This record gives sequence, C-alpha cells and structure tokens, in this order.
Amino acid sequence: MPRTFAVTSGDGTQVVGWRSSGPGVPLVIANGLGTIPEAWPALVAEGSGYDAVTWYHRGTFGSSRPKDISRIRVEDHVDDMVAVMDDQGLDRALVACWSIGVNVAFEFLHRHPDRVAGIMAVAGVPGGTFSTMGGPLRIPRRLRKPISVRIAKSGKYLGPTVTRLTARLPANHGLAWLLTHTGVMSPRARPEVLLPMLDQFLRHDWQWYTRLAVAAAKHDPMDLHFVTCPVTLVAGKHDMLTSMHDVVDAAAKIPHAQIAVLDGSHFLPLEYPDELHAALDDLARIAGVQKP
Repeated sequence: MPRTFAVTSGDGTQVVGWRSSGPGVPLVIANGLGTIPEAWPALVAEGSGYDAVTWYHRGTFGSSRPKDISRIRVEDHVDDMVAVMDDQGLDRALVACWSIGVNVAFEFLHRHPDRVAGIMAVAGVPGGTFSTMGGPLRIPRRLRKPISVRIAKSGKYLGPTVTRLTARLPANHGLAWLLTHTGVMSPRARPEVLLPMLDQFLRHDWQWYTRLAVAAAKHDPMDLHFVTCPVTLVAGKHDMLTSMHDVVDAAAKIPHAQIAVLDGSHFLPLEYPDELHAALDDLARIAGVQKP
C-alpha cells in the first residue's frame, strides 16, 4: 500500500510526502498545482516498474502553510522536493512533472543537476507559464500573462465563495461527464481515474490555491543551456492552459529533447496514462536506467 510521511523543508515548513508501494526505478513526481499522486494512475500503480515519490504542495492535503506566507514560490517548492528526496534516501531519480510542476522540475535540475537522471515534462514549460495560457483561445501573447494573473488574483475576493460552492459539488459521474464533454478535458479521462482526483480537488481552499498560482506566475522563462540530461516534453493539442506551441518551442531550445503532441487537453496524465508510462519507459532507457 502507498504510504504518507512528513518532512520538514528548509524554512521549517512541514510537508506531507507520498510514496508508492512497489519496487522499481526511483521516480519523483513534481505534480500539477494542488493535484494528487493518483492523477498519474499508470506511474503510481503497483507493478508500474517505478518507485514513485511525490509531495503535497504547501497548504494543501495536510501540508502546512509556511509561517512566512510569501514562501510559496517555485523556488520554495524546489526546497520541498529536496527535503522529500533526502528524507526518502533518493540521491538521484527520474522526474515526471506536470503543469507548474514543470517549472519546479527544471528549477530543481538547474540547482541540482547531479540528482536528475532525466525529465518527462507534461503540459508545461520551464518558466513563464502564465504567458502560455490562452493560446488556443487566440489571446494575443502580450495579454496572456496579465489576463491570467488578474483572473488568479480574483481568488483573493472570490475564493471563500468558490470554496463554499465547490465543497457542495458531488464528485460523481455527472460532473465527470460535464468536464469531459465541454472542452475542459478530453473524454479519454475515464471516470475511475478522474473521480478520485475530483473528489479531492473540489475541497481546496480556493483563496489559498489562487495565492499559490499567483506566486507560481512569478517564475520567469529559463535559459535552458544548462539542460544536459535526457528530456521528453509532451504537449496537449487542445491545451488551453499551456499552449502546445510553447511546449514545442521549449523543446527546440533543448537540442537533444524528445517531443510528443497528444490529442488531448491540459490533463494528459488523466487522459493518456498508458502513453505517458511508455514515454517514461523510453526516457529511462535513454537515461540508462534499468527497470527491475
């Protein structure tokens, strides 16, 4: 059975970690903001071939809020990743990352290149994430970040109301159908995978969640010259939160990177779990990491 554990990060914040139950290649998951390990069903399943470790972001799912509430930047999440790996005895691992987790993974790689065997980056870019939002909606690039940040900042005022409303929403097949048939995500996201994540995601304190999002928006685009480990980037063709074109552009800045575009949304780990498992297997092979 998977287990949870508590670690103390560099600034004293207590963070809840999570580790899968099976033996396998060491894998650290830098997750999408406020999501749960089960969002990666094929990677965290028993018998996946991966020993997956991840953590819950500050102020979510039992992880504490920092005493200094400004300590929720991408750099602070990197410190949490370090604390989790150290606690679990992981000197080096593959990294699978999604959305804002891509920022965290590449920032971690920049600071600790010897601890990363390879990165699979899904529906995210290494910095400047909010500038990629709204591409499929044809929002001009210069307006994407200002609009996205303004929407996120509205959570300061709307968060309590949204929190009360979402807490009453049932995470049932009706809601899953609505999300997968209105363009939010693809119908490929099966209810048995989607519902567990929805059940937890709807319980967020949305005022805090949007504070986390605004802090993440401050992570600027990275100069990727430092990236030497194997990298695979995966984009969603219909992703409204991270433009497919920006993911492809990021891949072009890493000459040895592999790039794949899937016919899905921002929620590729839920929509294409088996395909991402296969992509990670390929990355492990390129990185020279052997599965048991």
